[in-house]
Amino acid sequence: MAEWAAGSGIFLQTKTAQCMAGVAVWLALALTCQQIYQHLRWYTHPSQQRWIIRILFIVPIYGLHSWVSLLFFLKDNYYVYFFTVRDCYEAFVIYNFMSLCYDYLGGEGNIMSEIRGKPIRSSCATLTCCLVNKTYTIGFLRFCKQATLQFCLVKPVMAFVIILLQSKGEYHDGDWSPSGGYLYATIIYNISVSLALYGLFLFYSATRDMLTPFEPVLKFCTIKSIIFLSFWQGVLLAVLEKAQVINSIIDTHGTTTGAGTVSAGYQNFLICIEMLFAAIALRAAFPISVYTAETGRTVTMHSISSSLKETMNPKDIMTDAIHNFHPQYQQYTQYSSEVKSKSRPYEKL
Repeated sequence: MAEWAAGSGIFLQTKTAQCMAGVAVWLALALTCQQIYQHLRWYTHPSQQRWIIRILFIVPIYGLHSWVSLLFFLKDNYYVYFFTVRDCYEAFVIYNFMSLCYDYLGGEGNIMSEIRGKPIRSSCATLTCCLVNKTYTIGFLRFCKQATLQFCLVKPVMAFVIILLQSKGEYHDGDWSPSGGYLYATIIYNISVSLALYGLFLFYSATRDMLTPFEPVLKFCTIKSIIFLSFWQGVLLAVLEKAQVINSIIDTHGTTTGAGTVSAGYQNFLICIEMLFAAIALRAAFPISVYTAETGRTVTMHSISSSLKETMNPKDIMTDAIHNFHPQYQQYTQYSSEVKSKSRPYEKL
């Protein structure tokens, strides 16, 4: 295994790398925070903008956690703790995007009235060949929602387990040994995130005609690329690590930093750079111009802070999880908040 002394200068330890990452992150923060502020200032459609603001927060959360992790990537594996917090928000974003699409279409009731009885678009390419001659049902819609919700439940639990294993010295990035926790955590995480994204894809394939006016492709591709790019990037770095392209390093005091930690450092650096492009893409995907129809609207800092507090309240996730995993779900369907104001919140099927 090749070894480098810290004194010879690994790129991640240089001021150049840290400054490049820092500039990209702070530019991304400026763009995204301004966009979030505009949505709060023109909070004219709370039922939609709540989800959008939550999605936008992925940039500051990913960016700041990755940059701080990069600055301390040799400090006792502190980056593992930053990783777990950052990746928990990934599950939150997938759920919020699904919920935004539901709101666009008026809720479960309106969606079912449109797609019920229609043949499922089956294809081997989308792993739906087993659904040939099947039609869309409430069970199909329930699976799509449950697939995203399970990731919101699994990810925080796995984050806690990883932190616990890390504190006991039984979790090391890149350690594929059956006796370590990295292998099992990676398997569980990959199954969970793949199921969540698959559920999101199935939902889009069923409702893409209905979603066309809301330009879903750009939104879907932007969010999916942010999440999947970091995932496959990590896989590629793990392959390079296994092929010994990325190696351990030894500092001048003889302390060895594992190849897994070095690989995680490169992952953090790349995410910092990518968040700038993500911020630009999200501005195009969720423009504020859609919600600025009201002219002369007076907005105070108090109303902005109140809107932000309402937006970040996670209570709706628990309510949605209880609803979708309840054994009597098949008897009821929900409508969006706008429809609820005109009718009952639930309607028997």
